[in-house]
Amino acid sequence: MIDLRLLRDDFASVATALARRGYDRDELAALRHLDERRRALVAEVDRARADQRSASKGIGRASPDQRPALIEAAAERKAEVARLEQQLTEVEAEHTRRFAAVPNLPHPDAPDGDEGDGVVRHTFGERPHFDFPVRDHVELLESADALDLARAAKVSGARFAYLKGEGALLEFALVRYAIDIAMRHGHTPVIPPVLVREDAMYGTGFLPTDEQQIFLTRDDDYYLVGTSEVPLAALHMDELLDEDELPIRYVGYSPCFRREAGTHGKDTRGILRVHQFEKVELFSFVHPELADDEHERILSIEQEVFTGLEVHAQVVDIPVGDLGASAARKFDIEAWLPGQDAYREVTSCSNTTDYQARRLKARIRRQDGDNLLVHTLNGTALAVQRAIIALVETHQRADGTVVVPAALQPYLGREVLFAR
Repeated sequence: MIDLRLLRDDFASVATALARRGYDRDELAALRHLDERRRALVAEVDRARADQRSASKGIGRASPDQRPALIEAAAERKAEVARLEQQLTEVEAEHTRRFAAVPNLPHPDAPDGDEGDGVVRHTFGERPHFDFPVRDHVELLESADALDLARAAKVSGARFAYLKGEGALLEFALVRYAIDIAMRHGHTPVIPPVLVREDAMYGTGFLPTDEQQIFLTRDDDYYLVGTSEVPLAALHMDELLDEDELPIRYVGYSPCFRREAGTHGKDTRGILRVHQFEKVELFSFVHPELADDEHERILSIEQEVFTGLEVHAQVVDIPVGDLGASAARKFDIEAWLPGQDAYREVTSCSNTTDYQARRLKARIRRQDGDNLLVHTLNGTALAVQRAIIALVETHQRADGTVVVPAALQPYLGREVLFAR
């Protein structure tokens, strides 16, 4: 949630910033008016309650002949309090609902534009060239019985997969490889819950804006997370962190679930865009002054992961029109996938500033006695299925085998995959 004090005190700056994201200025003005109405009602309710208390005390001090009139007046004040409280309840509900849909203010350095307008910061890794017909990951994995899409569709429907044999071992190796890199950079490993309550989804900004992408259990009102960012961020919900505790850094591993609503027919072959996948996620709680540096730091860890996998990729600064609601700025790493002859996103990292912390009520107790909101950042160290695609397509050989990058060999225990 954005800072309401900033909206009240500097409406023009907030409106200009959100206009970069396509947010309507008139809607923002209406929200400012709603906020003023809520604050005015709070004051009215407080005054009405004070009048009611005063009237009630007056009854006990009044003479018998004065009491009937005072009792009637106290009853009227009680009714007025109830009426104003009902108004305040309704206005506060609307206030919460509408402000929850307002996205974060974009970072001043984030590029303008919409999807497809990202700015390439740099590339890394050697782009592969082949002197034989290139196979995509489905052909490579299925021919080695490392992937079974047909049986997964029979069991669970479209956009599910079985990873088998060397496919499953490749996942385990990749996960530990990425976690070890994150640990070397000071991140504590965490296995978080993947069923969370609404407060956690709301607190991280996935509700209400991403509701179409989220699976919800039928009877228990638990949400299945689309990323372990959610439980990692909520780990310090409603907490006051000491300033000297920061930075707090985690690396979480979890299955993730997304409905992929609105993407019918797009990238549906294989395991690029599935309903269930696994991720190694980086998450940091930092002092506001260090958030930009931490963002670059998380990006450097992601790049280290894919450099070690010897994959060619580009780093893209995502435009404001393509940011998620909570992000002020986001960097993606897009790996070159030979089977698609195109770059595809394999990681992202976002600076959410104080947007999530305000919803989660995660604050810093400063040494000078003041409290302020912590800043949160997240990044995908490794999205397993997409990393598998990039790896096997990049390192394939003419006979259908795949060379294992040197950095991954200690984790996998072999130099070549799919050798018969």
